[in-house]
Amino acid sequence: METQANSPQETDSRTDAGSGDDVPLSARLSHNVTALNERFAKCSDWVLREFRIAGGRPAALAYIDGIVNRTDVENIGLRSIMYDAFPVAGPVDMTVVHRVLEQHVVPFSQVEQVTTLAEVIDHVLHGDAIFLVDGEGTALAVNLRDFRQRAVAEPEIESVVRGPREGFVENIRTNTALVRQRIRSPDLKMEALRVGRRTRTDVVVAYVKGLAGDDLVEEIKSRIGRIDIDGIIDSGYVEELIQDDPYSPFPQTMVTERPDIVAASLLEGRVAIFVSGSPGVIVVPVTLWSLLEASEDWYSPALIGNFLRALRIVLAFIALLGPAVYVAVLTYHQEMLPTNLLMTVVATREGIPFPALIEAFIMEVLFEALREAGVRLPKVVGQAVSIVGALVIGQSAVQAGIVSAPTVIVVATTGIASFAFPRFNLAIAVRLLRFPLIVLGGTLGLYGIIIGLLFILVHLSALRSFGIPYLKPLAPFHWADIRRAVFRSPMWARDHRPWMLSSDDHRRQVPGLKPGPREDDSEEPVSPENASPGKGEKS
Repeated sequence: METQANSPQETDSRTDAGSGDDVPLSARLSHNVTALNERFAKCSDWVLREFRIAGGRPAALAYIDGIVNRTDVENIGLRSIMYDAFPVAGPVDMTVVHRVLEQHVVPFSQVEQVTTLAEVIDHVLHGDAIFLVDGEGTALAVNLRDFRQRAVAEPEIESVVRGPREGFVENIRTNTALVRQRIRSPDLKMEALRVGRRTRTDVVVAYVKGLAGDDLVEEIKSRIGRIDIDGIIDSGYVEELIQDDPYSPFPQTMVTERPDIVAASLLEGRVAIFVSGSPGVIVVPVTLWSLLEASEDWYSPALIGNFLRALRIVLAFIALLGPAVYVAVLTYHQEMLPTNLLMTVVATREGIPFPALIEAFIMEVLFEALREAGVRLPKVVGQAVSIVGALVIGQSAVQAGIVSAPTVIVVATTGIASFAFPRFNLAIAVRLLRFPLIVLGGTLGLYGIIIGLLFILVHLSALRSFGIPYLKPLAPFHWADIRRAVFRSPMWARDHRPWMLSSDDHRRQVPGLKPGPREDDSEEPVSPENASPGKGEKS
């Protein structure tokens, strides 16, 4: 049986025909077996077991070893068909054996009829077992998937002091189940897509019907459907292929490994994108303020949450502008420093062979190199090497007279501030923009830093995340959303969802949930010994 060539016109990422063999199954089992063996030639994990049923009628079972449950295949699937199925009690039509197997024999909940070779190949590669019977052009795909996965554990990057400890894993069904446990509503929709001509990666678009706008959901599915690539290995592939501005350093999606963050985002009217094989779930649309939020802001009292959020915003400005302002002041604006501080800084810089600009650049590059090395080294020694290396190299550089002590302090403070970002991709953007700002500060002073900030502000004002302005609700201004975006409002005051998201149901809770004493609690409490007998009690 000849197979059709895989042409670009036939490789639509939204279809199930992943191999290009979109031809009907033959009624002769031998033709189907030959075609499948040709497609899976030199595949050591390919298993095709031929046997006979119903008075010697030829049949076959095909699957990929390692991604199916062999216990179910052998002890339940084969045994029920080869030994227990025939004769079947009651009147049945033996001319359509696959229907008899589906309705009377195969003891599994997820069974699907497939009629083309491409569907058979696609089901096999996704962990299903295929039953083929001679004389019929229809096969049964039985869900016997058994993908190996690591246990659900706390995410290492998004650790919290207070809050759930569960994190996503690489299995997409485990991830969707973790969200389903938190939103037990039939309005939580999860639409499945497949992307990648060769990998056939499962992608699930999750949203709450009535909260997420229909236009937003359709736009997300349209962008994913336009992806025409040979393979999707991680959610980072999808993230880069669906964002609005691919040249912007700022993240236009939020990637998280925490189910509670995804559930909270879905309840706000956002959409989550799950990718098989990746523990990172994409949440869209996002704004700059939502990327500065941490889940702990909502698990702590409002006063503490506001303090942490304000501290995080201050640290964000320090991480972005710290070295640039230091270089600009030392180079052009020494009069801005108090006299005693200026004399101390000048004294520490005596004998330094480099100007402040080159000095800051050296230390910033060195700090980034140590941070990258700490990530790539084994976990046991990575953190120790990065911390000890920074201390030893910094101290050695100061003693050798290559850099000054204030520069080491400024760079170290900036590095610490960059760790306060809840989202790693936003921290990377700030670290990247720090270098051009240092150059502007060293060449044009504070005037150059202001020019750089204006360019960043103009870019952020024009940036969109699936049609939502990146600086909204600050630009365009919307006071009702600012109270929630910039400030952490008390839980009893979260009456509405963000107005920036197109939702049919903006009200989250009934008004009047502010806690306080009851109106009749102003009366003097009665002690138990002086209490009058209750109704039905004897005095």
